Order: sequence, then C-alpha cells, then structure tokens
Amino acid sequence: MSTILEVNKVVKQYGDYVALNEVSLTVPKGSIYGLLGPNGAGKTSLIRIINQITLPDSGEIILDGEKLQPKHIQYIGYLPEERGLYKTMKVGEQCLYLAQMKGLSKAEAKIQLDYWFERLDIKEWWNKKIQELSKGMAQKIQFVVCVLHQPKLLIFDEPFSGFDPVNANLIKDEILALKEQGATIIFSTHRMESVEELCDHIALIHQSNKLIEGKLEDVKRQYKTNTFEVGILSDSVEGLMYDLTQKFTVGQANFKSLNNELKLEIQLGTAAPNELLHILTQRGQVTHFLEKIPSVNDIFIQTVSP
Repeated sequence: MSTILEVNKVVKQYGDYVALNEVSLTVPKGSIYGLLGPNGAGKTSLIRIINQITLPDSGEIILDGEKLQPKHIQYIGYLPEERGLYKTMKVGEQCLYLAQMKGLSKAEAKIQLDYWFERLDIKEWWNKKIQELSKGMAQKIQFVVCVLHQPKLLIFDEPFSGFDPVNANLIKDEILALKEQGATIIFSTHRMESVEELCDHIALIHQSNKLIEGKLEDVKRQYKTNTFEVGILSDSVEGLMYDLTQKFTVGQANFKSLNNELKLEIQLGTAAPNELLHILTQRGQVTHFLEKIPSVNDIFIQTVSP
C-alpha cells in the first residue's frame, strides 16, 4: 500500500520539555489512521507540525512524495479540537472566505458549499452569525470548512466533541464516505469506541514517544493472549474444573447471559481451542464460547499504565 504521509524522526522541544522524541509514522493512502495517546503525549504538537503551524526542531515530513512545503496547506483539511470560527461573521460569508484561503475561486467555493449545506441540511443557516448557533451547529460548519476544498489529507482532532448521538453518527457516516471517495484521514480522539468503528490503522504516542503503530487487526493480534470466555451447563462441575486446571489457566468470567451457567475465563497458553472444546463437550453443554480479542481501550490502558 502506498503512503500519503511519512513522519521521519521528528523532534520538537519547548524549552527543556521534549514534546516529540524522534517520532516516525507512516500513514497509508486511503486509510483512516487513529492517532492515539493520553493528554500531553505529543499528538497536538505533531498535528501542528503537519499543518505547518509550527516547525520541527529536526526530522522531516513527506506529503505524497514531497517534502512538506507551504503550498501543501491546500492539500490538507484540519478540524482542530479548539474550533476557530469568527463568531460575529455570517456563516455563508465566513465559509466563502475560508474556502478562498484554501485556494478555491468564489464560484468553486459556492458550488461546494451548496453541496455540503444541502447534504447536511443546514441551508437555512447561511445568513446566521456563528454566535447564534449552538456548539453542535457550529461544529457542523467547521466540518464543512475542513472538507469543502476536497483535500488529500484530512486531520480530525476530536471531531465528535459536543455532538449529540444523532449528529455524531451523521458525521461518522460522512467520514466513512470521504474515505470511500479516496481521502486519507488522521483521526485523533480519546473515544476508543470511535476508533474501533472507524480506524483501520493506529499509532499510539506516550510521553513523546511512539509505542505502537500498525494495522488495527495486527495490533490486536499482537496483544491477544489466547484466552476464551466459556459458559457451560454441567452436572459435574468438580470434574470439569479438575480437567480444565490440569491443562489451562482458569478464572471466573463476567459476561451477560440469559442462562444460569458456569462462567469461566480460560487461557490456553500454546494449546489449541479444539483441545478446550473437547474437554467442555465431554463434561456438559457449552452455551458460550468466545475468544477475548483485546479492544483498543484495553490496549491503550495496558500500554500507557505505569
């Protein structure tokens, strides 16, 4: 898979504080790339460097095969966590102004804005001032400003912050549609359930260093422990437990069920799942059998916890 963005050994310091310590990332074209990390990890510093708001102390950024240059700003759409609209300007006037700053002619901007205002059902907001809109309404406008010049690379920093569930789903669907149309998206958030839904690649930065990077499925595979949740109805619980503890590490599980079965969490080690199933079916009726795949939240906590 070809790449659209390469971050090569980027260092950024603020006085004695190291915000980024030789961080390198590779963002594949056409991906939704989750940029994760706790507060203060260095994510915002990296995003600001990619957007040329600040410069790295060393290292380089390659965008679509070229070293990052001022001209590349028109190829990037950035939705910051701290929204930056002019509160006293009218919505339409402000969107036209910002679109032209991104390189669109007034006529091109009007076409794109008509499309997005129709798509998001916000045409009646054109002559309103930003200060007259709710936070969620203003965020829709900020989203439109971010995407209307059809950039190659979109950077969304906490894009669902302040949205109600209906509008969060609306924006999520638009993000997926933009990916289908060929955009690459860097997605920074603390909402791990959104990462599960949207991202196909992730990187995790902690204390200025990159700790994880890769396809989401590969990262999960790396962190899984060959552990299964088991529910079983058995008339011979003592015999079952004896058989299981001879071969596996067994503990109590906690999952929701309509049955009053024995609930176990069983780590197989190097054994195959069929070995476990053989013992279970000899001793009772299996009602639940599920491999525990680590969630992004599990991986995040495991990686950054002291």
